[in-house]
Amino acid sequence: MRTVGNILWLVLAGLWLAIGYVLAGIVCFILIITIPFGIASFRMARYALWPYGRSVVRRPTSGAMSAIGNVIWFVLFGWWLALEHVLAGLLLCLTIIGIPFGIACFKMAGLALFPLGKQIVPTSELQAAGAQDAVVSFG
Repeated sequence: MRTVGNILWLVLAGLWLAIGYVLAGIVCFILIITIPFGIASFRMARYALWPYGRSVVRRPTSGAMSAIGNVIWFVLFGWWLALEHVLAGLLLCLTIIGIPFGIACFKMAGLALFPLGKQIVPTSELQAAGAQDAVVSFG
C-alpha cells in the first residue's frame, strides 16, 4: 500500500515539491556559506519525492545552533517552501482522492519551515523502537 501511496504522491505533488527543494539546495550551494542548508534541502527533496514509509523525528542531540539555523532557513527558504506545500495541499484538497495527499502537504509545510534538528528515519525503525515522537509520519 505504501508503494501505491508513494507513486500517487509522486505524480500528484511529490515531483513539484522536490523540484522546489532542489532549487533551494542549488542556491544554497552557490552561496557557499549556506552549504549545510543545501544538504538539508536535498535531504528534504528526497523525502518529498517518496515520503510514505518514513517519519521525521527530532534529533535529540541538536542544540542551539539548529535553532539559529532554523531562523536563517525560515528567512531565506522556509517560508516559500512552506507556501509551496500549502498551495499544493489546497489544490490536492479540491478532489476527493487528493484530500489525504493535501493533508500530507499541510503536515510537510511545518517541516519545511523549520527542518534543522530533525532526521528522517524509516517508520519501521520508529515502530520497532516503540517511539511515538514523530514530527511528521506517513505510515
